[in-house]
Amino acid sequence: METIQGKTYDEERALYGKSHMHLVDCAFTGTADGESAVKECSDVVAEHCLCNLRYPFWHVHGLVIRQSEITENGRAALWYSDHIDITDTQMHGIKALRECHDVHVCRCDIVSNEFGWFSCDFAMEDCTLVGDYSMLRTHNASCCKVTFRGKYILQYMHDSTFEYCDITSRDALWHANNVTVKNCVLRGEFLGWYSNHLTLDHCRIISSQPLCYCTNLKLVDCEVVDSDLCFEKSEVDATILTPVDSIKNPLSGTIRLPALEELIRTDPNSQAKIVYTKTCA
Repeated sequence: METIQGKTYDEERALYGKSHMHLVDCAFTGTADGESAVKECSDVVAEHCLCNLRYPFWHVHGLVIRQSEITENGRAALWYSDHIDITDTQMHGIKALRECHDVHVCRCDIVSNEFGWFSCDFAMEDCTLVGDYSMLRTHNASCCKVTFRGKYILQYMHDSTFEYCDITSRDALWHANNVTVKNCVLRGEFLGWYSNHLTLDHCRIISSQPLCYCTNLKLVDCEVVDSDLCFEKSEVDATILTPVDSIKNPLSGTIRLPALEELIRTDPNSQAKIVYTKTCA
C-alpha cells in the first residue's frame, strides 16, 4: 500500500482511480475548489485527513476513515461506495452518505441533513447524529447507543434494529417495516405512523399522537408517558407499564396497562380490548 503523507490537494479528481492508498495527514482543500478527490478508487485508508471540498469519496470500494474531519463544505462525501469503516470522525457535510452498503460507523460526530439515504448493511454505534430526514429507506441497519436528533428521521426503514438509542424527532419511523426498537427513548410527535411489524421492547415513549395507522404493532413492557391520542386506527398488541393520558380509536388487538385517563371511542370499527393490570411502574 502506497503511503501519501502531509499532502494538500485542491484540484479536480486529484487521486482519481487510484488503489491501495494510505492517506495520512492529508487535506483536500484550496482555491482551485476541485471536486471528487478520491473517486473510483479502491482499498483506501484515510487517517487524520481533512475533507473541505465536495464529493471526496464516490464509488470507492474498500474505504477506512479514521480520526478525520469532513467539514460542511465536504457535502455529499460518501456516495455509491461499499465496505466502509468510519471511526472517530467528524462528518458535518450535508448528505454525507448515500446509496452505500456494508458500512460501519463508530464514535462519530455527525451533523448532516439527509444522512444515509438508500443504504444497506449499515451498522452504527456510539455516535451522535443531528440532521433532518436521516437514514431514509435504509435497510438491514443496526444502531446501538446512537443519539438521533432531527425532523422526519428513520422513515421507510425496514429489517433494522435499534438498541439503547435516544431518538428525538417529529414523524420518526413512518412506514417502518420489520423494525425492532429495544431499550430506547423516543420523543416527538406522530411516532411510527403507517408502520408494519414495528416492535418497541422496553422503550420509553414520550409523544403526541404516537403509533397511529399501524399494522402488526407490538409494545413489550414499555413506558408511555406524557403521551396522548395513542394508537388511532392501529392493530396493536401492547403491554404498557405506566398510566396513559389518552387512547383514541385503536382498531384491533389488546392493550394492557395499569391506568388510562381517557379512552376515546368515536369510530365503530374500533374494537381493540383495553385490559387493566394491577401494577404500575
